[in-house]
Amino acid sequence: MRIVAAVITILLSLSAHAGGTAPAGPVREQPRSWPPARSVVPQRIVSLIPAVTEMLFALGAGPQVVAVGSFDTYPPEVKKLPRVGALIDPDVERILSLHPDLVIVFATQTTLREQLGRAQIPIYVYNHAGLADVFTTIRDVGARVGREKAAADLTSRLEARIDAVRKRIAGRPRPRTLIVFDREKLALRGIYASGGIGFIHDMVDAAGGENVFADVKQQAVQATTELILARRPDVVLELRADPLDAATRAQEVAVWSALSSLPAVRTSRVYFLDEQKTVVPGPRVAEAVELIARTLHPTAFK
Repeated sequence: MRIVAAVITILLSLSAHAGGTAPAGPVREQPRSWPPARSVVPQRIVSLIPAVTEMLFALGAGPQVVAVGSFDTYPPEVKKLPRVGALIDPDVERILSLHPDLVIVFATQTTLREQLGRAQIPIYVYNHAGLADVFTTIRDVGARVGREKAAADLTSRLEARIDAVRKRIAGRPRPRTLIVFDREKLALRGIYASGGIGFIHDMVDAAGGENVFADVKQQAVQATTELILARRPDVVLELRADPLDAATRAQEVAVWSALSSLPAVRTSRVYFLDEQKTVVPGPRVAEAVELIARTLHPTAFK
């Protein structure tokens, strides 16, 4: 669904993470360590952010979640929960009707933050940047919902899995990789690729790939075919949120044959990974790094 891709594009334009619980009144930016306004563990949490929703369930706080955003699909338990909009269309009335004692919001949702502040509803302000920020967010969220130990254990496991991938592919040639997360259906138009910062760039780096746009210090790059040809990637790696049937996936891969001089096309190294975990900066990032590493370095995992 292109609306999902559009939301991913917006998310990739965001800056570094910050978190905390905000008081009523005008919205002010708080540092990550800003303490919660009250020590009571929230029992009615609304999360508008798929990554944080996944974190809450992974930490064992799923029973405390009473509503989620429009694009939450994992874990399966969220499918039974009410939907309250997302980044650009939060349903304030429905959120208020659920009487939450914590709402997880994007830092850019200033209007929503002001409305919740006037209603004296605590918020956790989320933003994302690199792979390391995923672990920071897990620890912050764990502290906010009374799951500090679970958060520490989870981050340790995730970091260990990613370190294991790095060791497995250490010393192998790093293919120059074009990382595409959106483009027009069955066309090489409207291509958005990962730039040299952000969690997607970091995941591919950990998996043993060299981002062809590593020198572009932004999270998203609008890439023309001329620019892609100039960068000459050895691998084209498309990461998508929505699964495709085998026939459609093959058609999407075949689209790249139009760039026959591209090294990735000549060696048949165009890959389409349509698994949501590759584009959601949540607790499945270690699985995503493993998947990308197996794609880039298949012989390392035999």
